[in-house]
Parts: sequence; C-alpha cells; structure tokens
Amino acid sequence: MGRSAAVVRSIEGKAATADPSAEVLAEAAALFGLLASPPRLHIVWALAQGESDVSGLAERVGGALPAISQHLSKLKLAGLVRSRREGRRVVYFVDDPDTVAVMRTLVVQLAARSESVSPARLRELGA
Repeated sequence: MGRSAAVVRSIEGKAATADPSAEVLAEAAALFGLLASPPRLHIVWALAQGESDVSGLAERVGGALPAISQHLSKLKLAGLVRSRREGRRVVYFVDDPDTVAVMRTLVVQLAARSESVSPARLRELGA
C-alpha cells in the first residue's frame, strides 16, 4: 500500500469532523504546490498514460530537454515518478497512483466545465 493510500485510510477511519494533522496538511500542500506547475502537471498526466523517456516527454509537453529533466528530478524527489534504465535510455513512470487519481479527477472536472470557468476566473478565485 502506498503512503498516500495509508494516509487516506487513516483519515477515513477517523470521525468526519476530525481535522487532519498539521503534518498531513503540510505534506498535501507541498504536493499540491509541486503540481501547481503546468509543465510538471502535464508530465505527470503524460506518464499516467504510459512510460516515456525524457525526449518523448519533451516532445509531448513542449519543453526543452534540460527543463523537462529538472521537472522530472523534482517529481522523483517527491516520490511521484520513478525511473529505470533500458540500456542507455532512462524510462520514467508514475509511482503514485493515488495522486494520479486525484489529479485526473481534478483535470477531468475542469475540462468538463472549461466553457463556463476560464483560467482567468480561476486565478481570480485564488487558484
């Protein structure tokens, strides 16, 4: 069981009115902060669809190789993605399916109502 799944189970087991610990809230805020970068969110989205090397991600996300590599390093440090070597090639993949599920739910919801809520409006609301 992944760490985030254990946290969810722990929270779900408590009374609905109980607040999560400061540690859990800080971890969640850090994770949301990490995913607040559109390129990193796009990378996680792409890797949720299947494994890729940095060149494939750069092409799909539309960034320079060094920038994509830097984003991948941050995502790896956070435990969201992992990598493995295949000869000279490094292949990246998602290592936190719970976070992907949350991200996917949010993105799908926003895409469904994108006609009624513009990105400018979301920024006004503090998003």
